[in-house]
Amino acid sequence: MRTTIKVKTKAKEEKVIKTGENSFEVWVKQVPEKGKANTAVLKALAKYFKIPQNSVKIIAGKANSSKVVEISFAR
Repeated sequence: MRTTIKVKTKAKEEKVIKTGENSFEVWVKQVPEKGKANTAVLKALAKYFKIPQNSVKIIAGKANSSKVVEISFAR
Protein backbone atom coordinates (compact mmCIF):
# COMPACT_ATOMS: atom_id res chain seq x y z
CA MET A 1 0.00 0.00 0.00
CA ARG A 2 1.33 3.45 -0.88
CA THR A 3 0.24 6.36 1.22
CA THR A 4 1.09 10.02 1.68
CA ILE A 5 2.11 11.38 5.04
CA LYS A 6 2.75 14.80 6.50
CA VAL A 7 5.46 14.81 9.19
CA LYS A 8 5.51 17.12 12.19
CA THR A 9 8.91 17.06 13.92
CA LYS A 10 9.90 18.21 17.41
CA ALA A 11 6.46 17.28 18.77
CA LYS A 12 5.78 16.77 22.47
CA GLU A 13 4.33 13.32 21.81
CA GLU A 14 4.54 10.76 19.05
CA LYS A 15 1.30 9.90 17.27
CA VAL A 16 -0.20 8.91 13.94
CA ILE A 17 -3.47 10.47 12.79
CA LYS A 18 -5.44 9.31 9.76
CA THR A 19 -6.39 12.44 7.80
CA GLY A 20 -7.92 10.88 4.70
CA GLU A 21 -8.62 7.58 3.01
CA ASN A 22 -4.96 7.16 2.10
CA SER A 23 -3.16 9.90 4.03
CA PHE A 24 -1.77 10.32 7.52
CA GLU A 25 -0.14 12.89 9.76
CA VAL A 26 2.81 11.58 11.79
CA TRP A 27 4.10 13.48 14.82
CA VAL A 28 7.58 12.59 16.09
CA LYS A 29 9.82 13.97 18.84
CA GLN A 30 13.01 13.78 16.77
CA VAL A 31 14.63 16.69 14.98
CA PRO A 32 15.01 16.56 11.19
CA GLU A 33 18.78 15.97 11.22
CA LYS A 34 20.75 13.12 9.67
CA GLY A 35 17.66 10.97 9.09
CA LYS A 36 16.63 10.86 12.77
CA ALA A 37 13.10 12.05 12.06
CA ASN A 38 12.72 9.62 9.13
CA THR A 39 13.71 6.71 11.37
CA ALA A 40 11.22 7.85 14.00
CA VAL A 41 8.50 8.10 11.32
CA LEU A 42 9.14 4.52 10.19
CA LYS A 43 8.98 3.30 13.80
CA ALA A 44 5.76 5.21 14.48
CA LEU A 45 4.05 3.85 11.36
CA ALA A 46 5.19 0.30 12.10
CA LYS A 47 3.79 0.57 15.61
CA TYR A 48 0.51 2.07 14.33
CA PHE A 49 -0.02 -0.72 11.79
CA LYS A 50 1.44 -3.40 14.12
CA ILE A 51 3.97 -4.58 11.55
CA PRO A 52 7.79 -4.89 11.56
CA GLN A 53 9.68 -1.67 10.90
CA ASN A 54 11.35 -3.14 7.80
CA SER A 55 7.86 -3.39 6.22
CA VAL A 56 7.68 0.41 5.99
CA LYS A 57 9.79 2.32 3.44
CA ILE A 58 9.99 5.95 2.40
CA ILE A 59 9.60 6.06 -1.39
CA ALA A 60 9.75 9.85 -1.93
CA GLY A 61 10.32 12.97 0.13
CA LYS A 62 13.16 11.94 2.41
CA ALA A 63 14.16 15.60 2.85
CA ASN A 64 10.60 17.01 2.94
CA SER A 65 7.83 17.04 5.49
CA SER A 66 5.50 15.50 2.87
CA LYS A 67 6.45 11.93 2.06
CA VAL A 68 5.22 8.94 0.09
CA VAL A 69 5.52 5.74 2.08
CA GLU A 70 5.10 2.12 1.02
CA ILE A 71 3.70 -0.25 3.62
CA SER A 72 3.92 -4.03 3.10
CA PHE A 73 1.53 -6.20 5.07
CA ALA A 74 2.38 -9.88 5.59
CA ARG A 75 -0.21 -12.19 4.05
